Amino acid sequence: MACAVGSAAASSVTPVQKVVELLQSMSAKGKKEKHAEQVQFAAYKQFCDDTVVNKKRAIEEAAETIEVLKADISKYIADAAQLTKEIAEHDADIAAWSGDKKAASKVRQIEKADYDAIHQDYSESVNALERAITVLKKQAHDRAANPAAALAQVQSLTLIPAEAKKTLELFLQQDQDPLAVSAPEAAGYEFQSHGIVEMLNKLLDKFIDERTATEKKEMNAKHAFEMLIQDLTAEIDQSTTDRGSKAEIKAKKLQAKADASGELTDTTTTKQADEKYLSDLTAVCETKASDFETRQQLRSEEIEAIAKAMEILNGNAVSGHAETYLPKLLQKATSLAQLRSGAASVPQQRAADFLRDRAAQLNSRVLSTLALKVQDDPFGKVKKMIKDLIVRLMEEANEEAEHKGWCDTELSTNEQTRKEKTEGVEVLHAEIDQLQASIAKLSEDISELSKAVSDLNAEMATAVTLRQEEKVTNEQTIKDSGEAQTAVAQALTVLKEFYAKAGDSTALLQQQPESPDIFDSPYTGMSSESGGVIGMLEVVESDFARLEADTSAAEATAQKEFDTFMTDTKVVVAQKSKDIEHKTAKKLDENQALTTKQSDLEGTQKELDAALAYFDKLKPSCVDSGVSYDDRVSRRKEEIESLQEALRILNGEELA
Repeated sequence: MACAVGSAAASSVTPVQKVVELLQSMSAKGKKEKHAEQVQFAAYKQFCDDTVVNKKRAIEEAAETIEVLKADISKYIADAAQLTKEIAEHDADIAAWSGDKKAASKVRQIEKADYDAIHQDYSESVNALERAITVLKKQAHDRAANPAAALAQVQSLTLIPAEAKKTLELFLQQDQDPLAVSAPEAAGYEFQSHGIVEMLNKLLDKFIDERTATEKKEMNAKHAFEMLIQDLTAEIDQSTTDRGSKAEIKAKKLQAKADASGELTDTTTTKQADEKYLSDLTAVCETKASDFETRQQLRSEEIEAIAKAMEILNGNAVSGHAETYLPKLLQKATSLAQLRSGAASVPQQRAADFLRDRAAQLNSRVLSTLALKVQDDPFGKVKKMIKDLIVRLMEEANEEAEHKGWCDTELSTNEQTRKEKTEGVEVLHAEIDQLQASIAKLSEDISELSKAVSDLNAEMATAVTLRQEEKVTNEQTIKDSGEAQTAVAQALTVLKEFYAKAGDSTALLQQQPESPDIFDSPYTGMSSESGGVIGMLEVVESDFARLEADTSAAEATAQKEFDTFMTDTKVVVAQKSKDIEHKTAKKLDENQALTTKQSDLEGTQKELDAALAYFDKLKPSCVDSGVSYDDRVSRRKEEIESLQEALRILNGEELA
């Protein structure tokens, strides 16, 4: 009979239903033969022995698991504490660098304002001095010109030295009009004006030099500031990345710690329940034999008590809640790129033959044509023609030499221009490609970060909904568990009162510590079943109590995990939103830089195209095509020598 106690926890039927079924069978079993009691008691004894062994082993395994979980929790806590310290250090560094950036920017604003003011003063002083000098110089030619207004403006400038102001004041306070005085006085006045002009020129040069120095100093200060901001920004970005990584690791450590804590709570609760169950079972097993006595006279009362208990257990407070909660106490879910020949005189023929041979050697059409002329023309005309050819060839040589020099200069300049512009185009193409790749990567990063922020916000919204639903479920479970415990306690009271009464009216209290002879003892009801029923009811009661405690603990843990999740997720969302802001600003800057580079490329490409077009224009007249310049000079020289030799031949023949 007692085997029902051990099998109830593994059955698909709820413990309460099992109790009801057992109570129903108790009435029928009351009519069975007394000899079945020995078999039932032996089976129950075996159940007790096996259960004790199994429970002790489960308790020992739970104790080992608890020690391992405690060690893991301690390590997770230590790791999280170290990460917290490192994150705080990153936060301090980021705050310090951000403060440095803000301070540097403020100092830079002050420096820029000071520079703008002093630069404006210098510019106004230079303009005023230039106007005054122009007026004074114009006065030397135009006596109607009045320099007083221009000099008064110069005198009012802040940067004009006191000594210069005093000189200007003396100049302006002269009583006579310099244009109305006699010649000697005018000469004196002109000398004095010359001195004023010289002084103003010196002041003008001084102010221009000082303004140039100020501009150079401003450029250096601006460059230093930009380098400082770049370095600080790089440090902040790196530290922010490191902090985010460590925050993620910390969140995982804390999640692992929470999981281990939950498992530790469950394991501890299970171990405690097993210990209590073992203690209760041991006591029950030691005393269960007495439940076989004196049952006949109490059967009617027993059936009545059983019926009343069944009525209570079949009520919704116990049976309904047991079917809802006990089969599964609590489940948790986790959210987280191409000749004519004729008769002629001997000298004339010799000259023609000589010219013909040289024409063949030099491949010269000029000499070949002249050879034909020498055969046909009279000496006078031939010699004149040769002389004219020599002169023309020498003129061509001079013209070609000049043209060669011009071509060399133009080709060299054009080649240098083409080389510089080609390099410029290549560099700009590379820079544009780099900017386009960077912009594409930034766009991708921004898209990914935006999606991540959207997903995180959705996760938080889902977590809020799930938390609300879970809280409602847990609160209802706790309430129902309390009601069930009250009802089970009522059923236990009915049964315990009956068996207490039965024990008082029989010899149950007179048993010796030794195992009683169950056959000699009077019947006191179905004691073995009633003990099992009471034990099972106590288990059911403890299950509802455990359900209430576990649900309360799970609710507290779930709320804490939810709060941690929301806090950590909001931090991550803020970090990613800041990354989106920084990357968007950087993308805007690079888009502006890309537009500038593309404009530069367009201008440089136009300059390169113009240089290439000019080179194509130079080619026909400056670039050798088949015959080099040196070859042309050499052939022309040989043609001239041949003509001179032919002329000598003709002259000698003529003298002869």
